[in-house]
Amino acid sequence: MPPRSSGPLIIGSGIAGLYVALRLRELGENPTIITKARLEESNTRYAQGGIAAAIGPNDSPRLHFRDTVAAGAGLVDLPAARLLTEDAPRRVAELVRFGVRFDTVEGVVALGREAAHSRARVVHAGGDATGLTIEETLRERVVEAGIDVRERTVLRRLIRGRTKGAPTVVLSRPEGDGVEETDPRPVVLATGGAGGLYRNSSNPSITTGEGLAIAFRAGALLSDMEFIQFHPTVLRLPGAHPFLITEALRGEGAVLRNSRGERFMPRYHPQAELAPRDIVSRAIVRELERTKATTVFLDATGIPRERLFGRFPTICHFLVTHGLQPDRALIPVVPMAHYTIGGVRTDLEGRTSIRGLYACGEVASTGVHGANRLASNSLLEGLVFGERVVLQIHHPHAGAPAPPRRTLAVVWPPPGPGRAGRSAFDEVRDLLWTRVGIVRDAAGLSGAVRRFSEIGAASEPDAASELPSRLAHASLTAYLVGYAALARTESRGAHYRSDYPVPRPSWRTHLGLVRSASGGG
Repeated sequence: MPPRSSGPLIIGSGIAGLYVALRLRELGENPTIITKARLEESNTRYAQGGIAAAIGPNDSPRLHFRDTVAAGAGLVDLPAARLLTEDAPRRVAELVRFGVRFDTVEGVVALGREAAHSRARVVHAGGDATGLTIEETLRERVVEAGIDVRERTVLRRLIRGRTKGAPTVVLSRPEGDGVEETDPRPVVLATGGAGGLYRNSSNPSITTGEGLAIAFRAGALLSDMEFIQFHPTVLRLPGAHPFLITEALRGEGAVLRNSRGERFMPRYHPQAELAPRDIVSRAIVRELERTKATTVFLDATGIPRERLFGRFPTICHFLVTHGLQPDRALIPVVPMAHYTIGGVRTDLEGRTSIRGLYACGEVASTGVHGANRLASNSLLEGLVFGERVVLQIHHPHAGAPAPPRRTLAVVWPPPGPGRAGRSAFDEVRDLLWTRVGIVRDAAGLSGAVRRFSEIGAASEPDAASELPSRLAHASLTAYLVGYAALARTESRGAHYRSDYPVPRPSWRTHLGLVRSASGGG
């Protein structure tokens, strides 16, 4: 697999990777996109809600900033949030320039409202198919621009220290043959999050956090790994795979009911169904325990049929296909793992702690989401900080993210004997869900971290020249999530500890993780 370009390497083909590639090409760079599946397969295409931007007549970046900070439970980096909210209208306009057609009403861009937003400011395309529309449009522009794309090519390792410049990238086919080392060049990690590692997830199966594990192995600083956001309303229906039911449906008036038919969210938060996602998810868990039920229900029967089917065609078609009429019947839903808030720590220019390595999108930890991401800020983050990465690569200058006040050195691979077993990958997924899920405690976290360590020790390569397996990456990523969750002895945002149920002022800080210099491999 000889390299066909000496320009920047972009690892990942979601909104962040595609956008960065297009903008770099416009500035005269010659990027290559590396993606482990097909070009169009990413988490972006499953995003239903939309992109938040203060473009309405009664809105402003200041209000968007205020809502972002409030949702983040005291951990939002204010400069990052200010940059995100002020740049949002320009990035939406850039998507329009690339050909994305957002929904309009009588010639005016239609704006929806979602949880924890004080205004209707979410632009959407194709009703509830925003991510799919954006993904397909940007993919078409990438093909038209003749950008080099290498599908079914897997990032296996990042190697730093051979030169003073960018890291060397090790690539291969999924089967592991034809290993290639690239010449050092700028590398943009846009590999997405790790939500697909959880047993119950709204993410596609490819979203398993390899980029996080590979960056950590190379010595990159990670932060906020304990913050996994769970989406409150994912369809649970016999015979149907998990299917996200966007909270924009609640923004249109749908309400949550328990198995007894009672509307329960007003008991938990003044914003009821439009409370932040972590609050809604935990409220559902409590209702399930209280009523001994397996699901709660989303009631959209109060929304006029024409508006319901017109605004949410993808959801309604899916439900009808599975025998459920959403204008007449309740929709069974449960929370599932959805978004990785933490990741590879970056500064405002997308620089990581490794020279020549950049990160943007869900794999990055910019600090903009704090402890709980505001709805529809995820696609926006990929665009805003993707633009910063583009400008930094085109006109580089020195800099790196500052380590958090609390940064822990993690030994990996773990010492001691390892024990994996034939179903170890499934065990990792189950443990994440049952012990590192919506509600956590020390006993569950300690047991999970210990088991991830055992699986990691058994699956880690024996020699530095060997490439880590899928299981080795999964056990490491799971270990980092569990390790950080065990270390943070408080509850804040998406991280809830039943043994430490309130926020603690001493923990109003990000938590960094870096590989210990004593770690082998």
